[in-house]
Amino acid sequence: MYDADSLSSEGFIHCSDRHQVIRVANARFRNRHDLIMLQIDTARLEAPIRYENLEGGDEPFPHVYGPLPIGAVVQAQPFPPNAAGGFDDDQLAGFVEAAR
Repeated sequence: MYDADSLSSEGFIHCSDRHQVIRVANARFRNRHDLIMLQIDTARLEAPIRYENLEGGDEPFPHVYGPLPIGAVVQAQPFPPNAAGGFDDDQLAGFVEAAR
């Protein structure tokens, strides 16, 4: 099981749908070289997922309200920034669309 720090501090694990990943990565994780991209099969989760907008934006994000079972991870790979320190759609090319 994976327990993110946010599970203890906020009660859930922050996630993004595929179309949200690049925007979030550029807003919060520029120049970070320690990121791992996980593709999660939501049908394998034991904890509930809630789409919520808790920061006052216009778009809800998926939050997993419990630990993430390793068996729910379909794919994992390093997610380093590009040469400019940011992230772009080319970096998602190796990931298939997550099952819902």
